[in-house]
Amino acid sequence: MWGLAFALTLASCSPLSGNSGNAGVPVHTFVVPHSHMDVGWVYTVQESMHAYAANVYSTVVEELSRAKQRKFIAVEQEFFRLWWDSVATDQHKKLVRQLLQERRLEFVIGGQVMHDEAVTDVDDAILQLTEGHGFLYETFGIRPRFSWHVDPFGASATTPVLFALAGFHAHLISRVDYDLKNEMQNNKRLQFVWRGSSSLGAKQEIFTHTMDQFSYCTPSYIPFSNRSGFYWNGVALFPDPPKDGIYPNMSLLVTPKTLEAYAQTMVDNIKQRAQWFRTGHVLWPWGCDKQFYNASVQFSNMDVLLDYINRHSDKFGVTVQYATLGDYFQAVHQSNFSWEVRRNRDFLPYSTEPFQAWTGFYASRNVLKGVARKASSLLHAAETLFARYRVAYPEGPVHSDWALQKLRALSWAVSEVQHHDGITGTESPKVADMYMQHLTQGMMGVEELLAAIFLLPQSLSMTLSKPQPDTSRSLEQHVIIYNPLAWNITTYVNVTVTFAMATVFDEDGRVVPAQIQPCVSSTTEYDLFILVELGGLQFRKYIIKFLPLPCWDADECGWMHQARMLKFEKRNVSQWKRTGRKLLPVVNDCYILLFDQETNLLHSITDRNSNRKVSMRQDFWEYESNGDVKKGPISDNYIFSTSHSAVPAYKAVSMEIITGKIITEIRQYFYRQESDEDYTYSVVTRVPESFKDRLLCRRLEQSYTVGPLELNREAVFRTNTNLKNNRTIFTDNNGYQMLRRTFRTFNNNSIARNFYPMVRAAYIEDDCSRLVVLSERAHGVSSQQHGQVEVMLHRRLWNNQGWNLGYNLTLNDTSVVRPILWTILGSSSAIGSLYQREALELQHRPVVMPIDKPQKPWRKEPWNGSTMQPVVLPANLHMQTLSVPGWSYSSNHSVNRQNLDLGKQGSAPDLDRILLRITHLYETGEDPVLSVPTTINLRDVLQGMGEVKEVRERSLTGTWDISDLQRWKWQTKEDLDKKGDATSFDIVTKDFNITISPKEIRTFFVYFK
Repeated sequence: MWGLAFALTLASCSPLSGNSGNAGVPVHTFVVPHSHMDVGWVYTVQESMHAYAANVYSTVVEELSRAKQRKFIAVEQEFFRLWWDSVATDQHKKLVRQLLQERRLEFVIGGQVMHDEAVTDVDDAILQLTEGHGFLYETFGIRPRFSWHVDPFGASATTPVLFALAGFHAHLISRVDYDLKNEMQNNKRLQFVWRGSSSLGAKQEIFTHTMDQFSYCTPSYIPFSNRSGFYWNGVALFPDPPKDGIYPNMSLLVTPKTLEAYAQTMVDNIKQRAQWFRTGHVLWPWGCDKQFYNASVQFSNMDVLLDYINRHSDKFGVTVQYATLGDYFQAVHQSNFSWEVRRNRDFLPYSTEPFQAWTGFYASRNVLKGVARKASSLLHAAETLFARYRVAYPEGPVHSDWALQKLRALSWAVSEVQHHDGITGTESPKVADMYMQHLTQGMMGVEELLAAIFLLPQSLSMTLSKPQPDTSRSLEQHVIIYNPLAWNITTYVNVTVTFAMATVFDEDGRVVPAQIQPCVSSTTEYDLFILVELGGLQFRKYIIKFLPLPCWDADECGWMHQARMLKFEKRNVSQWKRTGRKLLPVVNDCYILLFDQETNLLHSITDRNSNRKVSMRQDFWEYESNGDVKKGPISDNYIFSTSHSAVPAYKAVSMEIITGKIITEIRQYFYRQESDEDYTYSVVTRVPESFKDRLLCRRLEQSYTVGPLELNREAVFRTNTNLKNNRTIFTDNNGYQMLRRTFRTFNNNSIARNFYPMVRAAYIEDDCSRLVVLSERAHGVSSQQHGQVEVMLHRRLWNNQGWNLGYNLTLNDTSVVRPILWTILGSSSAIGSLYQREALELQHRPVVMPIDKPQKPWRKEPWNGSTMQPVVLPANLHMQTLSVPGWSYSSNHSVNRQNLDLGKQGSAPDLDRILLRITHLYETGEDPVLSVPTTINLRDVLQGMGEVKEVRERSLTGTWDISDLQRWKWQTKEDLDKKGDATSFDIVTKDFNITISPKEIRTFFVYFK
């Protein structure tokens, strides 16, 4: 994304004095040809394939074959896979295999996309990496060893952990704070060994290279021309490539007249860069966004230039060569330097200038962020259920090929949107529409799969009565509810119905506790809350019997409760007088919530466990953004910039309280003006009872309605408390680990530079209490004042900056967004061990599937949800993945390579191979009970699915047998402190026992009898 513009800005810097490396020894330069190909951003994938992307791979492969010294790195797999499947000729494919064997074409990262690092969930980062790696290993037998994360807007400490677990030797990043990068350059600290997890430490460390100020683009300024330099193929044209092959801004050709000037310009830049690194090796990226669509003109000019510099290396003090990223890292590794260690600190947030804090995208396109996470959760549920189905009924009527087609379509869509200009919300509207279309189509397909698994008989000899047509006012409705987590849960689910009264029964005819009340979003429908108890990876069927009239008899009503509504007078802010006098309590087993009838706002919450009362007020505020570049800094898709604190977004509040026996619901409506009849904001707080699960009453669910916003407004939900947190907030890194964020004061833009991404969780605390906020999609979060949490929920922006207007990146988002947050309050000791699991229960809520009413009450097929044995892990372990990937490659690397050499690629998929991934949720020392290595027996854990025959441990993405995986060891200044070898692991015993230590993510192939 816009790296070319970034390079143009910085390339005019004059070289600094001084030398790097040994005096008299030429600087060894690795020229790495590449093309940065955004899977989205301004243009759709289809537009990019047509305009340039297909030509990149076609022409690069052809040109590499013409000269043995040429090399190229390929990054994002989505474009390559589309080219491979629909464009590449047999000759192209033959050349690709040959170039890979010669190590002149190198796949780096190897994921489906170059994923964002701020707002992407760890599960989705692993998914897209696995998606790409599976294709590469299945097709070519190769496994990427290096990363090229040059464009994500800041760097997470979780990403290096994932890349180490995937078997990478080295990691590369680029976008870090402008002032920090300048300091790192001046002190030659751009390279270090990163231990991204405090618990894993040296076991999963990785060498990391930070690109210098020129980033991933070739410095395009050349003093002898008004055109960009080194971009001989020019700038890609949309929608169609030019018929005459003449593109805009094509660089001056390398001729006898320009050769010396080109060489001197390149050498000066190389020497400038050499001063910022410790070794005598310089990485010189050659390429930028949408480059090498005419590789012929690119290489034919650079060939001459590199040859000329090498023939005059004594004069220039530089040698140059085409290289892959692996060539460069191998040279650095062989230098045998001792490197500084960076611990689990990230590079977030990211700023490019004092008023350009890239913290706005944490909340941009909230709807897309929500749909992406919903799709990911649905994929997880479907994969686990199909894995159970496949083991139980390998010959069942749900055909595996059809099922895999549905799952792969959604996996592709979820992987695609993790792109750093996708889930970030920084793309153009048409690209956002593309992501949404792919996600919704994928979800529809997976819902068809779920329906087939639930509804089809499990053998062809069984029959199923034909369902009747669905009617909106049927007197009976059936639903199936599935728990996609490997824990037993007690929770409530909400089903929207059209009758004011109903009773609920399970499949055995037992009455189920339920509550019905007027729907919060409709005047003609009702919310039916059903209390469900489900085992791990277990589903149950429920029947809802509607009653035309309210029931008053206990035998008739059963466990059904008809909730009562209390409405409170709309209160104008201008009329607030003495607050805190008329307080209305809402009580459950965990909390006492007090609401102020003078303001209709929350007043305080008392944690009944510790008997501590915390003052708490929650309401909506807005930051007013500037849209005129002539008047000062602006906010846009990426950047949040404000010179003023937020202001209240309302002038009146109304409230309704609905009391029930499963939940009590508080509905608060916020009006922009006193006279408004329609609200702009609302928050619905659900206070649950405990029932059998004491933890259920801990979670206060809050669902919001935000928008449409006025133009140039950025909306936050603010919680003010009396907690003495010193403006320190803890936020999650991709849902994997929590990092401490202490408020920092800057000369400019302190408000924006103290927002951080919240993917799953954030909390503030003092010596007595902790307030935790959990999210089901990413938001920006900050603690701007003592005891305060601000969550940015929505943004609507427009500005007149030419670049934003030209690419349609102004974010004029008129949508209404409806995110959900869970809030937990208590002592740090009491709830410190809850939020990890609660965050996953929010993300992976039970799947509720209403089905048509069958003619017979229930069919009698054997695969019955309540008779399925649950699959349950200990409370500190999470089943991150359980799927049938359907890869056709052999798990034995030698056999896989032999099959590929014999042309057996594309053979039948291995449907018996189950991909299992388990993660430890806790840090070392975080909890006295749960932060310990935990031993489980996989045969016992999985016996509810079938009898385990074989377990093989694999690397993170499944392409390595863990016993074969060896990564480079990098010498550090702290080698004596290392607590384990980078390749050490606890093996799976013959009895299928495995010990999983804090923060480990372990991956297995499992086979059942």
